[in-house]
Amino acid sequence: MTPRLTHTAAINIRVGDPITIGETGEGLRRVVPILGGTIAGPRISGTILPAGADYQVIRAGGYTMLDARYAARLDDGAMIYIVNIGVRFGSPEIMARITRGEPVDPAEVYFRTTPRFETASPAWQWLTRPLFLATGARHPDRVEINVFEVG
Repeated sequence: MTPRLTHTAAINIRVGDPITIGETGEGLRRVVPILGGTIAGPRISGTILPAGADYQVIRAGGYTMLDARYAARLDDGAMIYIVNIGVRFGSPEIMARITRGEPVDPAEVYFRTTPRFETASPAWQWLTRPLFLATGARHPDRVEINVFEVG
């Protein structure tokens, strides 16, 4: 059976300047602060809070492993914790431009994540059960993520 994807929300996250830890045994370790943002969509909407970061490892050729962890307050006041794990890659030249903070056409980059949601709110428990898949676009000052429920 072929899964179907149902658009859940668009997440727009403002990010700060990366904090470079340096070359570790895993690759170039960076921490990108999350400054805030929005969630807007047919099934969920709210505000990304200025809490959290994307803990990245950039490997040879710019292959990037993403591990973003942040919090949101939904329009009804419910709090959500989001863990968004994924990968981002493209040609070495394109990935070097992203690492330098330069604008890049999102069509030139493979950027996919699997967001998971945690909440204490009974009304939003449905977010904690299914799998979600997201596509992303990195801009110098923000990340745009489109989240889909896998059905």
